[in-house]
Amino acid sequence: MKTAQLLRCIASGEMSAGEVLEDAIARIDATDASINAFTSKSLTRARAEANAVDARRARGEALPSLAGLPYAVKNLFDIEGMTTIAGSKINRELSPATGDAVLVQRLKAAGAVLLGALNMDEYAYGFTTENSHYGPTRNPHDPARMSGGSSGGSGAAVAAGQVPFTLGSDTNGSIRVPASLCGVWGLKPTFGRLTRRGTYPFVHSIDHLGPLADSVEGLALPYDAMQGPDPLDPGCHARHAQPIVATLSRGVQGLRVGLLGGYFQDNATPAACAVAALAAKTLGAVDEVAWPDAALGRAAAFIVTAAEGGSLHLPDLRKRADDFEPLSVDRFIAGALQPAHWYLQAQRYRRVYRDKVNALFGEWDLLVAPATPVGAPLIGAEWIEINGVKHPSRPSMGLLTQPISFAGCPVVAAPMWPEGTGGLPIAVQLIATPWREDIALRAAMVLQQAGVAHL
Repeated sequence: MKTAQLLRCIASGEMSAGEVLEDAIARIDATDASINAFTSKSLTRARAEANAVDARRARGEALPSLAGLPYAVKNLFDIEGMTTIAGSKINRELSPATGDAVLVQRLKAAGAVLLGALNMDEYAYGFTTENSHYGPTRNPHDPARMSGGSSGGSGAAVAAGQVPFTLGSDTNGSIRVPASLCGVWGLKPTFGRLTRRGTYPFVHSIDHLGPLADSVEGLALPYDAMQGPDPLDPGCHARHAQPIVATLSRGVQGLRVGLLGGYFQDNATPAACAVAALAAKTLGAVDEVAWPDAALGRAAAFIVTAAEGGSLHLPDLRKRADDFEPLSVDRFIAGALQPAHWYLQAQRYRRVYRDKVNALFGEWDLLVAPATPVGAPLIGAEWIEINGVKHPSRPSMGLLTQPISFAGCPVVAAPMWPEGTGGLPIAVQLIATPWREDIALRAAMVLQQAGVAHL
């Protein structure tokens, strides 16, 4: 049962919030031994929150927008009473959080029911969630394959039907990559749209937060509940909320839609290109468009990512590098050793890059591209093949997402199932100009209703 139907059942009394919660717990118990999405559960809290929803309904009170809807969060979000491990061994030594992350507070106010914390790449530095401390999160479509990362637990939990939506983070593609490999919907909002207060950082100047879900409504409803300014987060640039749910049915008629070519086709397999072309055609695209300086944007994003991530963890890298996982420690060290002028130049270039992207959106309202070059690789795979060329698998899962997030644009990852991938999904990115999440979500709804994107 998808998000919208679950909410209707709870609101009508057809099911209680407690019954919905117990169904979710049973599903987690039945599937998580093979998927490994959860690192900790908050069942006592979840039952109290579900009981509070049922008590409100019994009193005849109006229910908030997400009343009784179960969800879980990537384990870099603060959950009161739990340690925020951020996929690491070192953070186990931290004291439990004394309060919830702001987005978790807002979801609680909207009636959502928190079930726990989800696996991720250590400190969010990765695209595969092959975590050596907590084990790999496996793809529900084929447990031998990667779930993507760094929000792999968030993608897998939705794909396995454990919860209808989750929260993740996206610096270079960490919502969109798991959405693509797991075949779920993902939303990376505009940089600065949602407050990050109460989450463990990775790259402050690029980090985004957002939902993964079973449907477009499953993205839009939590997104609306999480919106709003936060004067205590200097990275939150939203001055007010812009409700999205009421706009979903407006479609894309009259919008200028283009299909990204060049870099985005050169670095994608025929299957990934095919789903992007189908989505673009469904949305009325007639032209192929070139994204400016995509390869340079990705290169600069790598420099900024490595420098900020390495600097953040430098004290622990000096004292206890052996406590980092092997897949991340060398990259953190290399980032910490970068010359400062590399970072400064990459940030200077970022301003030029954003200007070029903004000029592109003076001509186009929505752009379509594959989200990942391939479907989910096998866990442990060192290489993937793209158009006859071998690429290292782990960094290459972000080939198509990094240039977009470096510009800060809002993106919806819409799941599709191409031929030639053995039944594995590959998502398309629906990319809008900054602060126009409504356009990306309206396009996603068109694809959902047309039946070409599904879970």
